[in-house]
This record gives sequence, structure tokens and C-alpha cells, in this order.
Amino acid sequence: MTRQHPYEVRPARPEDLPGARALILDTFYREFGYGYVPAWHQDVVDLGPTYLDHPRHALFVATTGDGEVVGTTALHSRGPAHPPHPAWLAERYPSGLTAQLVRVYVRAEHRRHGLARQLVDLAVEFAESDGGYQHLYLHTNVDIPGAEPFWRSLAVEVCDARATGEHGPGFSTVHFEIPLHRSAGRTGKLAGAQI
Repeated sequence: MTRQHPYEVRPARPEDLPGARALILDTFYREFGYGYVPAWHQDVVDLGPTYLDHPRHALFVATTGDGEVVGTTALHSRGPAHPPHPAWLAERYPSGLTAQLVRVYVRAEHRRHGLARQLVDLAVEFAESDGGYQHLYLHTNVDIPGAEPFWRSLAVEVCDARATGEHGPGFSTVHFEIPLHRSAGRTGKLAGAQI
């Protein structure tokens, strides 16, 4: 018999940061297999200043009834950097006008409860409410189980970079955009959602 967890999906609070950081770092080491890379992951060290203290950035969490952070999603105002990404992509998604979706992770034992989708919905709602964002961009490694079908259900492919190997061996990167101002059908609420 599987134990059912009540979840809350909401903006992160200062007390959530240690659990969010642990989940993100566990994902880097256990699922991705490459660990912490300072050039890519500085935001994880500085979650508070990066996401809670910046008015155009956000961190969202899914927590269990006892407060354990089991899912994360973050959004910041920096577009994709060149390098490692192609120059045309960085030009298409300029910093300041682009909300970049990052750190969409759910602990394996808490998947298949719709948490990632709800977290992404909150991030989209935040990007739309900001008023200054024209694009919502993300990229993913489609070798991660479930990543490609999940993003294809929510986003539009911009560039399949598997052939270029832009991040090196072992990275199958696909770039996506989620159209903004698509309010119909979304259920997320910035105040928090119980499921």
C-alpha cells in the first residue's frame, strides 16, 4: 500500500531554502551524474539572493504535509548565455526580456502527482504577471527519463541541439519556449495550491 502525501505547491519561503538546495544538488549528483558545476549552478549556492530577494525572479516549491521540499521550479531574467548556447539563441532571448525557467525537479518517489506541471504553471503565471517578460525560455537534457514528453506537452521546440553537442558528451539539449499569456486552462495560484 502506497502512502498518500498531501502536497502544497507555492512560492518558496526562507525556511524552504535548505530543503530546496538539497533537492537540487541531489538531482545534479544522483540523476544527472555530473554534480555541481560552478559556471552553471551559482544560483543554487545563493538561492535567497537570486530568487527571493530579486523582484523579477522566483522560486517555487512543492512540499509534503510535514514541510519536506520534494519539488522545485525557478525563474530568472537572464536569457541563455553564449557560449555554450548558439549566439542566435542568446539574441532571440535577451536578458531582461526573457524569463528563463530552471531547476524543475521533483524527487523520484513524489513523481506522477502533477507537481512539476503545477510548479511550472506558477512560474508561467509569475512571468505573465511581471509585465516586462516577452518570452519564457527553457532548455532540457532529453536523456533524462520523462523530460522530453513533459516539455513537449507544455512548450514549443525552438532548437534541437542534440546534433551539435553544445554542452559536450552526455548532454542531449533541446531548447523550448512556453508561450506567455496562455491563461486558459491553468490552475496554479501564486498564493499556493493544496493537492
